[in-house]
Amino acid sequence: MSEMRVVGVRVELPANQPILLLRETEGERYLPIWIGSVEATAIALEQQGVRPARPLTHDLLKDVIGALGRQLEQVRITDLQEGTYFAELVFDGDVRVSARPSDSVALALRVGVPIHAEESVLAEAGLIIPDEQEDEVEKFREFLDSVSPEDFRGADT
Repeated sequence: MSEMRVVGVRVELPANQPILLLRETEGERYLPIWIGSVEATAIALEQQGVRPARPLTHDLLKDVIGALGRQLEQVRITDLQEGTYFAELVFDGDVRVSARPSDSVALALRVGVPIHAEESVLAEAGLIIPDEQEDEVEKFREFLDSVSPEDFRGADT
């Protein structure tokens, strides 16, 4: 199992599909996960330190966990089946709850707990970006610095 850090969220064109990009903290592999626009917005808001006037769903879940006297200890990305990622929330007392990786990461960022990925998931979907593509990673980071939550809103809203 490898600890991961959130590089950020970007939108894949032309489909306008948000991608969550994670990277091993002690390795070279990246893990791209296609996610929904609501979760992308929640992750981007937290990374930018934006506090909405009213709590979003992930903020509410964080508050509920605390009110119930539980503690989220970590998030695990556990499986990849037919292009769909699976994750679990690991609470004190080794209580585990199945969750989508996007929701899990949004919650992990709010609570400040580690994110881990199973080796089997990284072996199947992990990417190593060669040194000559490092400037692309830097461009991606610059993009993340310039993106706003409004960039993730769908055309219907």
